[in-house]
Amino acid sequence: MDDTILSLKTKLLDKEREIADLKKKLDQMEKGNSISTELQEKVTDLPPLKSTTTLNNDDIMRYSRQLLLPQLGVKGQVSLSNKSVLVVGCGGLGCPLAQYLAAAGIGRLGLLDYDLVDMSNLHRQVLHTELTLGQPKALSAAQAISRLNSVVQCVPYHIQLSRENAIKLIQQYDIVADCSDNVPTRYLVNDACVLTGKPLVSASALRMEGQLTVYNYRGGPCYRCLYPSPPPPETVTNCSDGGVLGVVPGIMGCLQALEVLKIASGQGSSFEKQLLMFDGQDGRFRSIRLRAKQSECAVCGETPTVTQLQDYERFCGSAATDKCRRLNLLTKEQRVSVQEYKEILDSSTPHLLLDVRPKVEVDICHLPFSINIPLASLEEKKSEHIAQLKDKICELKQQRGIKSEVPVFVVCKLGNDSQKAVQVLEKMSGRDIEEVTLKDISGGLMAWANKIDPSFPQY
Repeated sequence: MDDTILSLKTKLLDKEREIADLKKKLDQMEKGNSISTELQEKVTDLPPLKSTTTLNNDDIMRYSRQLLLPQLGVKGQVSLSNKSVLVVGCGGLGCPLAQYLAAAGIGRLGLLDYDLVDMSNLHRQVLHTELTLGQPKALSAAQAISRLNSVVQCVPYHIQLSRENAIKLIQQYDIVADCSDNVPTRYLVNDACVLTGKPLVSASALRMEGQLTVYNYRGGPCYRCLYPSPPPPETVTNCSDGGVLGVVPGIMGCLQALEVLKIASGQGSSFEKQLLMFDGQDGRFRSIRLRAKQSECAVCGETPTVTQLQDYERFCGSAATDKCRRLNLLTKEQRVSVQEYKEILDSSTPHLLLDVRPKVEVDICHLPFSINIPLASLEEKKSEHIAQLKDKICELKQQRGIKSEVPVFVVCKLGNDSQKAVQVLEKMSGRDIEEVTLKDISGGLMAWANKIDPSFPQY
């Protein structure tokens, strides 16, 4: 009987401690006037961030290890709690950035992303999980942040940043972190930060490399000072096209967090006039000095011509998305759909299927009856690959008794490189190789997987 009473008393004490902990968390949230993680689908006016001048015992315990730093101390920690940061993009860069900002005690965190969580995100976008597949990334990230530090005010925005909403949104935050993966958004965020007077901490990551710099801060240049004109759309590669090792954007996102925290705590940044470059393959960092702020810059110069936000997709000639771009280089007559190609296969019409993806992609998946010659080899006219193509054409003609031009269908992942390959091969036809009839397979192998063979791998 005594053992039973003792057990019940122990359980009661545990419950009382649990209730006390819950009350403490509630008090912390009420003190911070914490905004819930309710999804924002339009830009609204936020209430002012409550000013804090002291740290309570819980703050001291939570942030004790960084409070010991002479560079930060109590003054710096209080400054962090009074600052707000807008994270543009909750992907490979934005996830570790937001995570460390929240852990360090930033006051308000705006999380903006219009995309949904999918399986291909999980190897690098570490705030999302299998349980949040299909959820808005902004909401998934905000929920993870709230579990890490419930005192931080998280404001998730499931919207696409545009010239209509960027100024109203950015002017409500102290610092902006650009974690986007497309050129139009980079120009948009830069111009909005210049027009609202906000420092911009920007990073990028691709394959095994990363870059970081700080724009529009303490007299440093803005993005347009360095890149007055956007690059041609066909020269831009993103993670969907070129790939990325997940830890690389993680490293760059952490470095972004470091610079944001230094600015927010009053220490200043190391990169307002320098570009940090990271080579993950060789494990090297190097820093290069940037050109100074340009007096003739269109947005931050002495006589600016950009005084309001523009149509950045039109300016850059590309969509404001990190998805693979879709090129239209050929006429309708030069392309066939995957359904039309399936009919050609089913009819056993003699032809050659040329896969122009890099070998690393062919190793992931390929159609077994295709031959692989990468686009780069065709563009460089590598002799061994041109000879391989000529041999395959001759072999097909001999086997099938073809006396006319051999039909060659060209395929890649999405139908972009295959169009370029058709253009290259058209110039070779009748000169470097025998006369051929060339057709691009529109949508590529991913269209094949979606419309013809659901068992075919997608990547």
